[in-house]
Amino acid sequence: MRIDRALRIRAGGVELAVSEHGPEAGVPILVLHGFTGSGAVMEPLAVRLAAGLGTRVICPDLIGHGRSEAPGDLDLYRVEAMAGQVAALADTLGCETLHLVGYSMGGRVALTLGCTQPQRLQSLALIGASAGISDPAERRRRAGADRSRAERIVEDFEAFVEGWMADPLFTGQAALGDAHLQAARAQRLASSPAGLARSLLAGGTGSMTPLHRRLAACEVQVLALAGAQDAKFCAIAEELAAALPNATAARIDGAGHAAHIEQPDATAAAIARFIANTEAHPPAVPAPPAPAAGSEARTGVEAHPAGRAGTG
Repeated sequence: MRIDRALRIRAGGVELAVSEHGPEAGVPILVLHGFTGSGAVMEPLAVRLAAGLGTRVICPDLIGHGRSEAPGDLDLYRVEAMAGQVAALADTLGCETLHLVGYSMGGRVALTLGCTQPQRLQSLALIGASAGISDPAERRRRAGADRSRAERIVEDFEAFVEGWMADPLFTGQAALGDAHLQAARAQRLASSPAGLARSLLAGGTGSMTPLHRRLAACEVQVLALAGAQDAKFCAIAEELAAALPNATAARIDGAGHAAHIEQPDATAAAIARFIANTEAHPPAVPAPPAPAAGSEARTGVEAHPAGRAGTG
């Protein structure tokens, strides 16, 4: 896959490896990978988006993943910190606003940015992502499981990767053949084991502050995608679409959790339609507050309700 530009950028206190596709002057789309992934995993989606929309698609390796730095400070791996790093990366690249796409862990980071800095996002597309775990007891159980996984990563990284790839979430990728599975294994093993362990400890759903109470105030236009064979995340996508004010859920036929890998053409087409629709019908700009009595009148901007975003 051709990378137009390969960069290393310090953002939010961490040096991140970044690849870009498409024209630098194009509308920016930033694409975030999932846990154990890297920007390279998202390149098939990035290439399709860049070609179909003529946009500038940016794929960073998140902290502790791929070729990015894996510092020892656990606080830098928290979801909120990763969202801050993404925002700082966008600033460095001159992206005042952007379209954001996030898969799984990257989707949680993306949704966090949407809830905390909605003015930065022109749209948000999520693939197999959640708002975290709302139930405290379930969150504690997940944190314990994440600690156990983090220990296995450090003790026997190769065994962890084999077990991770055997998770039922990823069984749909077996149909892509041995060559794909071998490449996916090598990609995961290229990351820092210590970085992945820290990411799981601090940025896993067991440690993440859930976003459910913030969703109603997130005015970003959102597309919540899930593979049709991933029943759990299809249900989560529907829940997100119901909780967010400008969102819709859609399913990708013939795909499981990693829809962008299992059905890249259909996933890219759904996201491209969504982004094109958002570009054609951007959110309304709210009117400025009325002038105080005795002050000079200012020109107002008429506001229109945004409505629910569509998939095409």
